[in-house]
Order: sequence, then C-alpha cells, then structure tokens
Amino acid sequence: MEIQILHWFESLHNPITDPIMYFITTLGNGGIFWIILAAAMLIILPNDIKGWSVNGNSLILSLIFCNGIMKHMWARPRAFWVEGQNFVISNNFENLYGIFQTIHDYSFPSGHSSASFAAATAIFMWQKKEGTAALVLAALIAVSRLYLTVHYPTDVLAGTVTGIIYGIAAYYI
Repeated sequence: MEIQILHWFESLHNPITDPIMYFITTLGNGGIFWIILAAAMLIILPNDIKGWSVNGNSLILSLIFCNGIMKHMWARPRAFWVEGQNFVISNNFENLYGIFQTIHDYSFPSGHSSASFAAATAIFMWQKKEGTAALVLAALIAVSRLYLTVHYPTDVLAGTVTGIIYGIAAYYI
C-alpha cells in the first residue's frame, strides 16, 4: 500500500511543482532552516531565553532520538533502494534532481519530518501565531519527502508524531 501511495505522489510530478517541492525539502536538510531560525531568535530576541532555547532543545531531542537511536534501531531500507540493499538505487522511482544519491541513512522515521515538527511545535507552544506558520512549513516539508519518494508514508507519520512529542517536551523542559 505504501508503495502505491508513493507512486501516486510521483504521478503529481511536473515542471512547476518539482522545483518547489525540492526547495521545500532542502529547508529541512540537517534541520538547517530550524537551526538558523533558532540562531536568529537568539540574535533578535536575546532576552527571550525560553523562545530560542525551546526551539534548539526540540532539535536536539529530535537529533538524539530520531537520527541517533530510532533510525538505527529499525534500520528500515528506503523505498528507492533495490530490494532493501542499502545505497543501491532502484529504477522504480523518478530520481528528481539526483536526490537519491545524497541520502545514505535509513528511512524510519523521517528526520526531516521529526526535526521540522519538533521545532514548529516548540515555536507554536511558545508563540501561537508564529507557530502556526511554522507548522504549515513543517507539513510542507513532510509532504515534500513523500513527493520526492524518499520516505514511506509511515516514516513521515512517525517523524511527525515524534517531532510533536519532542517539541512539547522541549517546551516543558
């Protein structure tokens, strides 16, 4: 079922949305957008320790648990790997912008989704208006991972749920 969902997303590929979705997914690479946002908050709002530290702490939680523990614990091969062989790219999916060659870790859960929802949820817990915009961006990043067929839907769902948990936890830490 998940492969069929990915092929459905792949059927949406076109010259207009392809570069948009690729750009959106790059915002989540290494959590860089969210890290820059936390740094900007530190510079712009130096006295608001709660605001920028919640964002940073949520990203640290996501990094430790999602990328550091969960990905290795489940070691789920990506859909575009040939019969589960790591780093051997299949021809079953369209490799937009050569993105498959840039990915060398396991699929479950989605680190992009986890980090994005962790930071966005933390921001939402702190500031509702700005957090709502951050959650929309996090959702777009998560969908972009499906659009580019680099994650199964359950990877993105798990990354989203755990990211929300990390964001809430960071707010209360």
